[in-house]
Amino acid sequence: MARFELKLPKMGESVAEATITSWLKEVGDTIEADEAVLEIATDKVDSEVPSEVDGVLVEVLFNVDDVVQVGQTIAIIETEGEGDTATETVKQDSSPAPEPEAVKEVSKTVEVAQQAAAPIASNDDRFYSPLVKNMAKAEGISQSELDAITGTGKDGRVTKNDMVTYLENRSSQPAKAAAQPATSAPAPKQQAKPQAPMQVAAGDEVIEMTRMGKLIAHHMVESTQTSAHVQSFIEADVTNIWNWRKKVKDSFAKREGQNLTFTPIFMEAIAKALRDHPMMNISVQGDKIIKKKNINLGMAAALPDGNLIVPVIKNADQLNLVGMTKQVNDLAGRARDGKLAPDDIQGGTYTVTNVGTFGSIMGTPIINQPQVGILALGAIRKVPAVIETPEGDFIGIRYKMYLSHSYDHRVVNGALGGQFVKSVKDYLESWDKNREI
Repeated sequence: MARFELKLPKMGESVAEATITSWLKEVGDTIEADEAVLEIATDKVDSEVPSEVDGVLVEVLFNVDDVVQVGQTIAIIETEGEGDTATETVKQDSSPAPEPEAVKEVSKTVEVAQQAAAPIASNDDRFYSPLVKNMAKAEGISQSELDAITGTGKDGRVTKNDMVTYLENRSSQPAKAAAQPATSAPAPKQQAKPQAPMQVAAGDEVIEMTRMGKLIAHHMVESTQTSAHVQSFIEADVTNIWNWRKKVKDSFAKREGQNLTFTPIFMEAIAKALRDHPMMNISVQGDKIIKKKNINLGMAAALPDGNLIVPVIKNADQLNLVGMTKQVNDLAGRARDGKLAPDDIQGGTYTVTNVGTFGSIMGTPIINQPQVGILALGAIRKVPAVIETPEGDFIGIRYKMYLSHSYDHRVVNGALGGQFVKSVKDYLESWDKNREI
């Protein structure tokens, strides 16, 4: 019999971990290839993890609500065939017993390793985010060592930057100091800022945040701490688009079986602007800039429970308006029904959010990491405007909207950020009123 390691699959460029929500199979159950073994959730999508082989589930390595890193082994499946991994390992490791002195040294090493490998847990004084816990686990930081780190976050919480700073200082210390035995005196515990007691008045209702809500909150805070957010705003006259859509939407729906909304029209203009300004279609990793070949537009979609999800339109600049409309409607529909697959939320290079759906005229959206820009589409309004003609200026009623562009000032300067959103405006305002579709 052979043993197959079921690993957590990659689920997107910015997804590094997932939470196990339920095990669909129990130890001893027979599993077929492509059959779902467990359900997982990220801040972007819920999904199932299928088995890649036929066999029997013999070991489960994580419990429900555990946070697992992409690539980690989550279960062991025993399959038919040769190469029993467990047996081979035992045979390879079977060597003469070490000398008594060596036994002592090994025991001491194991003791230190066990302390470092002990699971990190939040306590009454300190709360540790999943990211901080995973960093501590990866770097072999013990609970007592983590408790001693000074936190600069809210209420003294340890942030990602605190961990990075601590690890840099830790690595610069002599190796001898790092190898102190676990029996040495523990470092003095950093006094955390006391948390303000929850104020609940009579009749108030305390509502627990959903799992997805907690993950989204964490990533939003992390994005504001990572990117230097700057905004540019511009107003676009979309009267030609309004009148054109009103003229063609009924015949389009009859012919294509699809509703023609404003979203695919805006997406087409944004994809063209990204093609004109390729340095907006980038991501940042450390001190490196990755210039993306494909233009993949993330489209923020509201869920029934109030959360948001960002499905991705792949190669958006290569779609005509009919194809863009079908992609937008398909992804939006499956997002509302909770039927998105992990691949549907992978690979986004730029994100668009339509705040006008809720009546907002503008917004300051938070960048979807590791991208460097996000565009908010405001509500279309009928407003009085000055219209310039060869015969002179006059006041008329026009359909207008605001475009709000948030971008990462670490790598996108004000000129590029402003030029990009101006290009979107120009594409919208130059819409051909006689365009065939």
